Amino acid sequence: MHINSKLPNVGATIFATMSKMAKDYNALNLSQGFPDFPVSPELIEGVHHYMKAGFNQYPPMTGMPQLRERIADKIEKSFGAKVNVETEITLTAGAIEAINATITTLVSKGDEVIMMVPAYDAYDPIITQNGGITIPIALTQPHFAIDLDTVREKVNAKTRMIIINSPHNPTGAMIDAGDLSILAEITRDTNIIVLSDEVYEHIVFDGRAHESILKHEELRQRSVATFSFGKTFHATGWRIGYMVAPDWITAEVRKVHQYMAFAVHTPSQLAIADYLEDADHYNNLGAFYQQKRDLFLDLIKGSRFESLPSNGTYFQLLSYKNISEKPDLEMAEWLTKEKGIASIPISVFYDTKEDNRMLRFCFAKSEETLTKAAEILCAI
Repeated sequence: MHINSKLPNVGATIFATMSKMAKDYNALNLSQGFPDFPVSPELIEGVHHYMKAGFNQYPPMTGMPQLRERIADKIEKSFGAKVNVETEITLTAGAIEAINATITTLVSKGDEVIMMVPAYDAYDPIITQNGGITIPIALTQPHFAIDLDTVREKVNAKTRMIIINSPHNPTGAMIDAGDLSILAEITRDTNIIVLSDEVYEHIVFDGRAHESILKHEELRQRSVATFSFGKTFHATGWRIGYMVAPDWITAEVRKVHQYMAFAVHTPSQLAIADYLEDADHYNNLGAFYQQKRDLFLDLIKGSRFESLPSNGTYFQLLSYKNISEKPDLEMAEWLTKEKGIASIPISVFYDTKEDNRMLRFCFAKSEETLTKAAEILCAI
């Protein structure tokens, strides 16, 4: 039998590949973006409590009311925006399902979608399988800023969506308020939807503020923002995220969501709702991860790797241009197999496979893991 593949050029993700390689070679895994320290015992106990209390059946398709209310409170406190609990917030199976449902709903055959590269590797395949055409625009180095002049040039009658991601995976760069103002001007009086991936919203450093698209009233009326409790609460395996969008977009995306995932784990939603009552559980996240970033950078000062600024996320880019001429994928494989440390090559985030001899390391790890990783890197 023959299958007409919708994604003929897609294989296993680089994250799965490098994590498997790390396991096969018993290497430290600083490739895939997951913590190696535990979820809060309070949150675990909360899930256990609700499971024992019998909350084990389907929740509402849109999400448990208690959690949607807490999300609305958090958005108002964090961004000064008031959102409608019933018509603008939807719980999803991780932020990736929110992104998938949004693109599937809004992008049709021949529609163009502008995205910034390097980009999270899921965007392009989702666009492709829905018949859309990806229009990649390179972020400008060394700070990986959005080239808004080029965005303006690329916008045309076929442009259906612009995808932004801040704090940015894989670079750690961040959008500022001025970027959003220009984006609003570019998309004004058009049929363009902005999809804003904000899963690292609370992981920002050095006194910076996350500029959510929800802060910008004009953009908010034609945008979808996606978030992740897995990233925020160190529980990536729970696959719980949410999307926020105006009612006219939400109503359509929910039609797809109900057949894509329908709903997500009931007791976890209720436990997270309780956990959100204490704002310190997310407001202190930036300081928590900045300590890890600073520790990692301090420990590798004596290495030949060159660090690039990381203003947010729990990823750090390191350049190895002073060490080797190897292509980045080959370098990542060599480090894993021969030196015992796994990372992600940055070329995989580019449509052109642009290779600047950079690797992404995840520092959402214990102090012990970071110390061992630094010892390896400093010995190279």
